[in-house]
Amino acid sequence: MGVSPGSMIQHNAAQVQSLPAPLGGWNARDSFANMEPTDAVTLINMFPTVSNLTLRGGYTKHATGLSGKVQTIMVYNYGNSSKMFAATSSGNIYDVTSAGVVGAPVVTGLSNGIWEYTNITTAGGSYIMAVNALLYDGSSWTNPSISGVASADLVNITLFKNRLWFIEQYTLKAWYLPTSSIGGTAQYTDLSALCKFGGHLVDLDTWTLDAGYGVDDNLAFITSVGEVIVYRGTDPASAATWALIGVWKLGSPVGTRPMLKWGGDLLILTYDGLMPMAASLQSSRLDPRVALSDKIQGAITAATNQYGGNHASVGWQVTYTAKYNAVWINIPVADGQQEQYVMNTITKAWAQFTGWASYCWEIFGDDPYFGSDGYVGHAWDDSYTDDVSNINTQTIQAFNYFGARGVKKYFTRARPSIFTNGTPTIGVGMNIDFDTSDTTAALTFSGTSYGVWDVGLWDTAVWGADLVIQNTWLGITGIGYCGGLQMKTASQGIQIQWASTDVVYQSGWAGV
Repeated sequence: MGVSPGSMIQHNAAQVQSLPAPLGGWNARDSFANMEPTDAVTLINMFPTVSNLTLRGGYTKHATGLSGKVQTIMVYNYGNSSKMFAATSSGNIYDVTSAGVVGAPVVTGLSNGIWEYTNITTAGGSYIMAVNALLYDGSSWTNPSISGVASADLVNITLFKNRLWFIEQYTLKAWYLPTSSIGGTAQYTDLSALCKFGGHLVDLDTWTLDAGYGVDDNLAFITSVGEVIVYRGTDPASAATWALIGVWKLGSPVGTRPMLKWGGDLLILTYDGLMPMAASLQSSRLDPRVALSDKIQGAITAATNQYGGNHASVGWQVTYTAKYNAVWINIPVADGQQEQYVMNTITKAWAQFTGWASYCWEIFGDDPYFGSDGYVGHAWDDSYTDDVSNINTQTIQAFNYFGARGVKKYFTRARPSIFTNGTPTIGVGMNIDFDTSDTTAALTFSGTSYGVWDVGLWDTAVWGADLVIQNTWLGITGIGYCGGLQMKTASQGIQIQWASTDVVYQSGWAGV
């Protein structure tokens, strides 16, 4: 009896293909069927560097015993003196410069813990000016002497050309003090005549721009409906030295802290994504549609729609750390479940971090710190442990046809090349034909507790070894036209770097 060619199956010899780790990072924009093989559908708690995927650092509880949720961290810098303060939802401010249990609050009786601040140095000394409105002079907190406006109505602040600028809550008025002053009579400029979409001012910051005759600082405002107003000059009371540069329209800003100074540019978190001012506004020279978050636009859109709330929502913030070459967006998913969308500033590749329950961020001594419920956490440290918990990762690499679209493959084994100084728990699987469900079992980890430098005792603590490669073959299973390698890890106190993965599969006739 004859057999039709269409029903025949040819079992070819096993083939091996090596896949580089997904250094292109998290892709939440492109079709699953057309992603680059170096991208990832899911990338949680692994950070894409220039050469491999690296387990993100852990966190330790730097300061504990605070009453309420830490909603603002403020850093005072003067000469070689630096201090850090935390404002909580209970209306207290604590000195959290030193690690350990905090003492009594240095300020009490505030209505909340949401503050904006800047450092300023005048002939009288160096200060923190925070609104609405407190002044720190290096030793004590007082109320500044500002007239002309109710200080309780001031909700944001920046320092522009030796002058403090403020926003008046729910208005289009921007207030300013005399140059090099921490008090006095405030004057205002009303932007309502420029804002044809209405709304109110949300944030302000400086933006450095080469205007054709040299680099100059500008003052940028953004309204609740996304209008950006930019001024240049020194004295807003003088038409000879103060000029409007332009008014542009972006998406509405997200949260009360949507702006971040980044090098000479200014980043703005909007419903359009994370927008650099230079690319967004200078349309005559640059593509105005370019967003740093373009590659994860689907995730940004979903997050802002679901968790954006109103402009007073707490938790949205953009943070930059040069030490780790990273910019991240804090996403207030829920109390204790905050996430970060993190970009490598060198490669522009993105990842998603979980496990850092943060309401706010600040950089202190080049290290990132976050405010949480009752404590300040020191993030991205080399403990590779989240307080006392494991760091769990999950990656689903872009779906790959392995050079033969329309041909079914039978996947049998995978060998990830991992550099590590311990024995992390590793699970691999193969997701078939655009299925993004979790195909691997839940992982547990119970390993050796390694010594921490400056903490562990010599001749007592167990010290970890240098990074060595592990590349053990692991069994996987799956039959389909394309596959996305899934890898999960669970570890504590261990470094992990993922370089590549070898995949073994067999293929059959097309159409079978």
